[in-house]
Amino acid sequence: MHIFIRTALLGLLAAALGTQSAAASNDRISFGKNITVTEGDPANDIVCIACSVTLQGDVHGDIVTVFGGIKAEGSREISGDVVALGGDLILPGSSTLQGDLVVVGGDLDLGPEATVHGDRSVFPGRAWILLPFAPLVILAGIVWLAIWLLRRNRYRFPMYPYGRGL
Repeated sequence: MHIFIRTALLGLLAAALGTQSAAASNDRISFGKNITVTEGDPANDIVCIACSVTLQGDVHGDIVTVFGGIKAEGSREISGDVVALGGDLILPGSSTLQGDLVVVGGDLDLGPEATVHGDRSVFPGRAWILLPFAPLVILAGIVWLAIWLLRRNRYRFPMYPYGRGL
């Protein structure tokens, strides 16, 4: 799990540095716009938030997607780690991943001859995405209960008149 944290921090750091430094080092950073790595266009580290990454060429660094998937077309080489949060990872054919692989809240589709040289951590299913929000849901429930109890004690129900000629 430490690989996931390391790669996520790498993604956040790359996003904080901005797109100008990314242009100089062939890094790709995007928020909401899909990234496509073509055959003749080199790419190092890729960070994609709320978008997807399509690989038509090789990547010489890490790939991190948050709420987006990663799809390789043909047999591709990825030199670093791959993290997909809330999206699927598709590596067809004889694609090679040199680093570690983490998929949380998505599915992993490896080709018949695809290889992953590092560790694999796959948590399939979309329910994993909701796990970080569980404390917020519990806190919201406690606040709702407190407000409900205060209103119940503060606003008494009106007294109904005695029966109508029993």
